[in-house]
Amino acid sequence: MSITSVSSSQFTRRRFLGAAATGAAALTVSACTSMPHYAGFDPVQIAPTPEIEPSLGSYVSMYAPVIDEGYEIPGIPIEKVDERYYRQIVQDPTGEQPGTVVVDTANHFLYLVREGGQAMRYGVGLGRAGFEWSGRAVIQWKRKWPKWTPPAEMIGRDPKLEIYSAANGGMQPGLMNPLGARALYIFQDGVDTLYRVHGSPEWNSIGKSVSSGCVRLMNQDIIDLYDRVPNKTPILVTSGIPMA
Repeated sequence: MSITSVSSSQFTRRRFLGAAATGAAALTVSACTSMPHYAGFDPVQIAPTPEIEPSLGSYVSMYAPVIDEGYEIPGIPIEKVDERYYRQIVQDPTGEQPGTVVVDTANHFLYLVREGGQAMRYGVGLGRAGFEWSGRAVIQWKRKWPKWTPPAEMIGRDPKLEIYSAANGGMQPGLMNPLGARALYIFQDGVDTLYRVHGSPEWNSIGKSVSSGCVRLMNQDIIDLYDRVPNKTPILVTSGIPMA
């Protein structure tokens, strides 16, 4: 199926964290920060959830506790997560080339397109920043257990965050870091969009639009996605994919 048409030259930033005002300095900080709730997107009807692909194993083991790079990531209580948002192999609804990442912000899904008309689908949570960018770009680079640096306007609202400013070296990696276990940094035409696909310890935000973050996955899922996508992977962000 074809996705909602999004021109490759489209680059909708709409007040994206004041990037125009902060200029080049803004490129040193992450846009994935605490922001007000953003409403106004009505999800389209989605198809029933298919059974888990046997090659993925059980959901219990998929979301079990894991030690990663020395960090102990807690297990996910999967019985409390809508099964639509479990990692699973589905028929590809995007029509994109294999290897492409597609973020459907209307339905809170991220697809990694595979060969043979299939896609790996992950549930995502969104914040206001997750809705304010759309278009085609590339995953310029990736980072395991990244630092987080709040932008100046956020520090202005909450001076306690000054200790995490770029000048002070940002928040060190860890389980409570807003970027979680992994971050994928999105660039368009060689310019940082400030748009991130990243992990989060807040598993209960998946499938929801809450106050913080760009596009967040459960930490177990972002680790899996990180290992599947190389640098320069194409990514498309769109507000809806037609469903059968």
